[in-house]
Amino acid sequence: MITSPNYELLARQGNWIRLSAMTMTHRAALGHTGGDLSASDILASLYLGGVLNVDPEQPTWPQRDRFIMSKGHCSGAFYSVLAARGFFPLEQLKSFMKPLSMLNGHPDRNKLPGVEANTGPLGHGLPIAVGCALSARMRKESWRVFVLTGDGELQEGSNWEAAMTANHYSLDNLVVIVDRNRLQQGDFTENTIRMDPLAAKWEAFGFRVIEIEGHNPQALVEAFQASSAKGHPTCVIANTVKGNGVSFAANKPAWHHGVPTVEQLELAAQELGVTSLDEVPR
Repeated sequence: MITSPNYELLARQGNWIRLSAMTMTHRAALGHTGGDLSASDILASLYLGGVLNVDPEQPTWPQRDRFIMSKGHCSGAFYSVLAARGFFPLEQLKSFMKPLSMLNGHPDRNKLPGVEANTGPLGHGLPIAVGCALSARMRKESWRVFVLTGDGELQEGSNWEAAMTANHYSLDNLVVIVDRNRLQQGDFTENTIRMDPLAAKWEAFGFRVIEIEGHNPQALVEAFQASSAKGHPTCVIANTVKGNGVSFAANKPAWHHGVPTVEQLELAAQELGVTSLDEVPR
C-alpha cells in the first residue's frame, strides 16, 4: 500500500478522469456527466492512490480487495479509472456504448476485467458488497470490500436492509462510500426524499461514520486507509458537487444526463487543465 501518495498528482488524475468521461459521453451522445464528475476524485483515490489492493495483470486474484460500483450509471468515470489503472488499454475507451463493446452503459463483469458485479439498477451494489464481506469473514480472508453508492440511490430500501445485515455480522471489512452530491435525476435529493441527517442514519445502523470533503484526495485516501473499526462496518460520506470542476455543469440538475458539445468539451479541458487524453498523468 502507498502510504504517502502524491496528492497533487491524484487531483490531476481526477481531472483526467473527468475529461475522459465527458469525452466518452460526447462520442456516444449518452451518459451521466454530472455523477461521473462528482465521483472522479473518489475513484482516483481508490485506484490510483494506493488504497485498493488489486492487480490488473490478475483481475480475479483471490486475495484482491473488492470494489463494487453500485452507482453503475456513472460508468464513464469508472471505465476511465480502470483503464488508467491498467485493466485494459486507454484506446478501448473510444468504444464506449458502441455495438458489441465491452464498455456497456452499465458495467458488466462478464465482459470487462476489473468489474466485480453487474450494476446499474440502483440499490443492488451494497447488498452484493455485504455478501462479499460476509464471504471473506466466513473464509477468514483479510481482503476488504469497498462499495460506492449515490445519495439518491439511498432512497432504495434494499440498502438499509443490507446495512442492518452488515451491522448484525459486524462486518468491519466493509466500507460504504456515499457520493453525497445532493442531486439525483431531475432534482435535488432534499426536494425528492430528504437524506439528512445522513450521518446519524448510518450511525443508527451501527456504522462508524467518517464525513469528508469528497474532492480532497488527501482526505479521501486517509479516510479509506483509516476506515477499519473493529466490530463495525464503515460509512465514508464524501461531500461532493455534481458536475464538479466544470462551470457549466456544476450543481445543475440538467447535467445528470447532459451531453457536452465540442465547444463545451474544449471549455471543460481548459477549466480542468487537461491537455491530452492519450496518457494518464504520472
